[in-house]
Amino acid sequence: MNTVYSPERIRYLTLLAQQYPTVQSASTEIIRLQAILNLPKGTEHFMSDIHGEHEAFLHILNSSSGEVRAKIDDLFGAALSEQERGELAALIYYPTEKLALAADEMTSPEDWYRTALNRLVELCRHVSTKHTRNKVRSYMPPEYAEILDEMVYLQDSDGTRYTQYESILETIIRIGQAPSVIEAISSVIKALTCDHLHIVGDIFDRGPRADIVMDSLMKCHHVDIQWGNHDLLWMGAASGSRTMVATVLSNSIHYNNLDVIETGYGISLRPLSVFANEVYKHSDIHCFDVKLTGNAAGKYTEKDKLLSARMYKAITIILFKLEGQKLLRCPEFGMNDRLLLQQIDYDRHTVRIDGREYPLEDCDFPTVDPQNPYELTAEESRVIQQLTESFRHSEKLQQHIRFLYTKGSLYKIHNGNLLFHGCIPMREDGSLMSFCIGGEERSGRAFMDYADRLARKAYYDKRGTPERRFGLDFLWWLWAGRNSPIYGRDRMTTFERRLIRDESTWVEAKNPYYAHYNDPVKCAMLLAEFGLTGAHSHIINGHVPVRAGKGESPIKGGGRLLVIDGGFSEAYQPTSGIAGYTLLFNSRHYRMVSHQPFPGRENAIRRNDDIQNDSVIFETLDERMHVAHTDEGRELQLRMDDLLDLLNAYRSGAVTEAHA
Repeated sequence: MNTVYSPERIRYLTLLAQQYPTVQSASTEIIRLQAILNLPKGTEHFMSDIHGEHEAFLHILNSSSGEVRAKIDDLFGAALSEQERGELAALIYYPTEKLALAADEMTSPEDWYRTALNRLVELCRHVSTKHTRNKVRSYMPPEYAEILDEMVYLQDSDGTRYTQYESILETIIRIGQAPSVIEAISSVIKALTCDHLHIVGDIFDRGPRADIVMDSLMKCHHVDIQWGNHDLLWMGAASGSRTMVATVLSNSIHYNNLDVIETGYGISLRPLSVFANEVYKHSDIHCFDVKLTGNAAGKYTEKDKLLSARMYKAITIILFKLEGQKLLRCPEFGMNDRLLLQQIDYDRHTVRIDGREYPLEDCDFPTVDPQNPYELTAEESRVIQQLTESFRHSEKLQQHIRFLYTKGSLYKIHNGNLLFHGCIPMREDGSLMSFCIGGEERSGRAFMDYADRLARKAYYDKRGTPERRFGLDFLWWLWAGRNSPIYGRDRMTTFERRLIRDESTWVEAKNPYYAHYNDPVKCAMLLAEFGLTGAHSHIINGHVPVRAGKGESPIKGGGRLLVIDGGFSEAYQPTSGIAGYTLLFNSRHYRMVSHQPFPGRENAIRRNDDIQNDSVIFETLDERMHVAHTDEGRELQLRMDDLLDLLNAYRSGAVTEAHA
């Protein structure tokens, strides 16, 4: 076949030939790619709304929402007891800790290690059947890759080959490497069970250690993140937004969740504590008591509680001022009705909201000038600037935020599904809500794309430029702005919740999206807006807890929309009635998994307690899905087409084959 190539095509094929310089190398790669395309699609794991609950998150991550235990039951259901299977699962989830416990109890260490290694190797072979040998090896720690590769692919052999396997196994035990190999093979099993992890927003806030969650995500082989409103809040704080730093601190102090700030990110709150103790020493602070629940309630003295309340009030007043400055600076946000400090009548102790007057529980604000309510005092300005610089110079926080920007986006289209955290803003009539921000009216996908670009400007544009400043303002709008696609409500009522007893003012009305997402026609319209029309396409989002205890289903819109708010945070579990949902999508079906509260890491390690899960296969594919039918497969097919073109160019002489 004599193909005529354009000069541009010849240039591309010549570049490709540098990577595959011979007919043989190009042919080998074509064969490899074709083999991958014929494999079953790997399992996708969807999680959302982790909210810093690192222990529950790590357990669900390690167990792949019960998939690891399901594989153990498939393979060993008839051979091992329930207790033995639970012990094996816990060993895979927590190999370091379980090995330490076992070492204290072993009567015959060699036999224990031999049994554990044989079971782990057999399980590794079982979970690797959907992957190429090269891919399996890529998940192995480099220092053990050759040994593990030999063990996994020799273990099921006969005769001499099996004898070789046994020789490797006995040598590992004899030279004291069994614990390290057990840890290595456990990591491979976990990686193979979950081929791709999707985090559909809200890693930060509420729970104790979002930094540990981020450390774990950075070790995952294939992960993407759709930013939640709490993630964007921390992204803005790390980018240098004083308003968002104040919000992070206000939230963290309110929920007594300072470990992530002080221990996780090494940010000192001393400037705020000194300022609060001086300025608010004689101030009314009864509206600013910090939430102390469970064991935390008995850990703090009255002096500690007093300081926390003063700090909380001090940073919250700074926050109200900074938010006011932002709204005055950005009239296109359309939120001037939220300029509430100027609506306070200090003589009457009232505030006017939406034309109605409400009594205030507290209007003792020593730093607020009624004539210029949004101006920071010199001391407030100094404190918030010091804190903001601490956020900007926390090396670990900056690493985590760069990872969020690299792996994250406002939405993602993956294998026929549309993933986002909050909503696609809609009007009451079900049409797409438009926003005139940045001088142009946009809605739907066009607005989401624009918002994603602006969110990146807040971090990457040069400091001091108008573009970066507006990017920071816009990040705040995404966090708390009226009908923001990430927040999805008409207002954030922090002011009302702190200062007004009338709970009718606390209502944060949801965007109409949350009514329309029960309608299959509206869900299909939203999917089409993002170019998705397949029968097995879905919207997958989190953000709003599913009230499972009241019979609400996470499956909406006739199965076209799935809500997987993880419910990890204890604060949300009374609302949901359970500990939320995760989602699994393998080559055959979609499985929704509901979780009961995590019994605790120590119980999981010492007693093999697992999270109690109920899973439902709610949609089965018409035929098994192979890699060829995935987004990755389409990319591989394009590469294979290029290599076939290169092969033809070699054979026709259009490109010259290299020879040694």
